[in-house]
Amino acid sequence: MTKTGLLFFAGLFLGIQTLSAQADRWQQRAAYEMEIDFDVEKHQFTGKQQLTYFNNSPDTLDRVFYHLFFNAFQPGSMMDVRSRTISDPDRRVRDRISKLSESEIGYLRVQKLKQDGAMTDFEVVGTILEVSLATPLLPNSKTVLEMDFTGQVPIQVRRSGRDNAEGIDYSMAQWYPKLSEYDYQGWHANPYIGREFYGVWADFDVKIAIDKNYTIAATGYLQNPNKIGHGYEAAGTSVKTPKKDKLEWHFKANDVHDFLWAADPDYEHLVLERADGNALHFFFQPGEKTTDNWSRLPKVMDEAFAYINQHFGQYEYDKYSFIQGGDGGMEYPMATLITGERSFGSLVGVSVHELMHSWYQMMLGTNESLYAWMDEGFTSYASSRVMNHLRQKGLIPGNVADNPHLGSYAGYINLARTPMEEPLSTHSDHFMTNRAYGTGSYSKGAVFLNQMEYIIGKEHFDIALLKYFNTWKLKHPNVNDCIRIFEKTSGLELDWYKEYWVNTTHTIDYAVSKIADGADGKAVVSLEKRGMMPMPIDVVVTYTDGRKETINIPLQIMRGHKSPESKNFRTAPDWPWTNFSYNLMLDVALDQIEKVEIDPSRRMADIDNENNSLER
Repeated sequence: MTKTGLLFFAGLFLGIQTLSAQADRWQQRAAYEMEIDFDVEKHQFTGKQQLTYFNNSPDTLDRVFYHLFFNAFQPGSMMDVRSRTISDPDRRVRDRISKLSESEIGYLRVQKLKQDGAMTDFEVVGTILEVSLATPLLPNSKTVLEMDFTGQVPIQVRRSGRDNAEGIDYSMAQWYPKLSEYDYQGWHANPYIGREFYGVWADFDVKIAIDKNYTIAATGYLQNPNKIGHGYEAAGTSVKTPKKDKLEWHFKANDVHDFLWAADPDYEHLVLERADGNALHFFFQPGEKTTDNWSRLPKVMDEAFAYINQHFGQYEYDKYSFIQGGDGGMEYPMATLITGERSFGSLVGVSVHELMHSWYQMMLGTNESLYAWMDEGFTSYASSRVMNHLRQKGLIPGNVADNPHLGSYAGYINLARTPMEEPLSTHSDHFMTNRAYGTGSYSKGAVFLNQMEYIIGKEHFDIALLKYFNTWKLKHPNVNDCIRIFEKTSGLELDWYKEYWVNTTHTIDYAVSKIADGADGKAVVSLEKRGMMPMPIDVVVTYTDGRKETINIPLQIMRGHKSPESKNFRTAPDWPWTNFSYNLMLDVALDQIEKVEIDPSRRMADIDNENNSLER
């Protein structure tokens, strides 16, 4: 082969490599080893952390950043100021941080930090540790960061802390120096003000020494169950009472981006072994408000797991823990903290919602700060489906709904009718109100998926939802990655949907304005687009003989139309998004029409359904 030919094929090979790299984005990797000595009298702990950091990026890094979340629970912190100045503060926070005494605050203090044995320079700036590396970290290389640190557990204010409202001693979330994520957008060293998270995919090896009377529930798998007991030991195994005052609990977890633990001396520990080998653990304080409901919970969550695995993707791990603690419900890898003194329906509801976060955030690790709606919204969508299934099975009370997402639609529409709504593209910390953040992330995010089903058809939607999970699990998908899966599955162009629904606050409003005779003796339906967001629409015509026909009017910019969802289904000519009116030609005379209605399924988030139907 000539030199020119060799250069050609070398260039072609490099080009293919580049395309492959673009198709499969690089992501950083870490491995934590931590040893914690916990003092339950002082609510303090000392820690040693060895962090191996793999730089898989094409960039040379001369600095790294850690989150020190506990530092938020100090008077004057950004979380404190934000909560006291926002117009609608979280009732759990308000001005509580400003009133914490020195023994009630939280903190993480770093004593020393070495990189490959050499001392580093670092500075604590609120909840962020800024570290200047002793040696720049080159692309495709690794380094070992060794840290000594101490911590104090704050009084429970938000998510983390000690002595929660139900008497759980320790809810240990966001409790250790956690490496910030670095990705194709750069560093994400966001100060903690109480909203969302983003983490590096990592392996954890954690040892916690604590008073022997405490039971620990945690992310990961306990490595020494027969030395620990507390409900973890294998059946028939005896556990010797230790002579020391403390037990050392040893947990390991791989392919997760955070590590949670909780501890209480009164925890009752139940275990349900599922048929697929997954172990469900339940930790709660027994009592009149808990024991009966928590004892009924395993059967329901077993059925929930079966449904979720089938419709949303197979759970990646072999364990999940439902843990009484925290201040409501908060998700973590392989576990959740939930307040437990609830009615049975409420307990199931919060358990299902937090469990679904194992799919939309713990396995599909979106940057919650940038795309909170892809986490909270997708979880809310899936939770509504799971709860509807559990009602259908008779495991929880309530009516089975044709559209279980109507609550999300109502929440979104109520917000959209006010000037408070902000685009979903807003960083979660930067929303002006908690209402705009909460309703947008949870309700409008849920509507995003159910409305996608309306746009592309249920058949393609169900396939795409599973494909999204299987393509992006254990990665960091963004909104474009999600949209592309739906595009490839349906064959439709959907960037317009992302641009309108995510990047603007434009609303949808279509109307049936008139049904009249056409020039050829056949009926004409006059339709109007009164909102600024265009949508394909389903028009259902009910004829006088009782027959119903669904006529789909695609948008021209979709370059196609949805898959049929019923037998009597046909597609009309495209509607250009610039046009505010459209004439739908029917094949029958006016006197054969009884009613014309836009989207009776209510999957389109039309803010005014009063003008969606018209009778002849």
